[in-house]
Amino acid sequence: MDAALNQVWFPGSFQELFSIWKQFPDALPFAGGTQFLRGQARRVPVLPRNILSLNRLEELHRITRTERYLEIGAMVKLNDLINLGKAVPEVLTQCLLGIAGPQIRNLATIGGNICTATCRLDATAPMIALDAHYELRNASAARWISTSRFYSPEGSRSLGQQELLTRIRIPLDQWTYSAYTKYTSQETSTGSAVMALILQNQKNVLTDIRIVFAGDRLIHDKNSAALVQGKRLPLERKHVLMVVDHWKTHLASLYLTEDLLQTRLLNFIESSLLALAD
Repeated sequence: MDAALNQVWFPGSFQELFSIWKQFPDALPFAGGTQFLRGQARRVPVLPRNILSLNRLEELHRITRTERYLEIGAMVKLNDLINLGKAVPEVLTQCLLGIAGPQIRNLATIGGNICTATCRLDATAPMIALDAHYELRNASAARWISTSRFYSPEGSRSLGQQELLTRIRIPLDQWTYSAYTKYTSQETSTGSAVMALILQNQKNVLTDIRIVFAGDRLIHDKNSAALVQGKRLPLERKHVLMVVDHWKTHLASLYLTEDLLQTRLLNFIESSLLALAD
């Protein structure tokens, strides 16, 4: 494509953005650009004909915190979230620290990580575990959707035509323990994947546990959590093995036939929970 034909707009308001988008329906919203430029080896990258830069939309750069929620604009850089320290749930911080290097994290945005169309990136699993919600906006309205509903099991996103992710709202519940792991494309035949586990306890009684896998598919089975909710901590080994066995059965029911990936998932669950066992 002739570079002279490329057009880049820098709207300063949502009204201006959606007005341009209506005029140029093929325009691509552009955040940090790290995923878009990934894999392009040319000195001059190939760009879409029409680009909508989100950089001047002030609202997308805001971070606010209340007693109950942390709200993050979609254009907030990954390193800016990491630098918030304990204001960010530990499992999400662990996830962000595992993404590329500091230079890339200074460019990459949380909204871009969530909205990449070609695959589920790292933040998906911890966001679902934390029960985060996303604000999606079009020219006429805004709506909130839970992370568990944002992606279909097949991987498509719940973004309507000319709809934009604008904010992420994360409940600030107190999670006693968290674990996170990332599998590279070399470790599985289905591409990179992540898994997150978080739990709460009150007076040494396990009150909530959430385990989420995100890769070529989403897996988060609430029934396995029910097996150990209400159990005293530290967990007994037999209770850990109950959860592992349940997940093994659940994975088989989903026809997850890749032995290596299944083994890695079960090992992660077992080793994470055994850290809480006698």
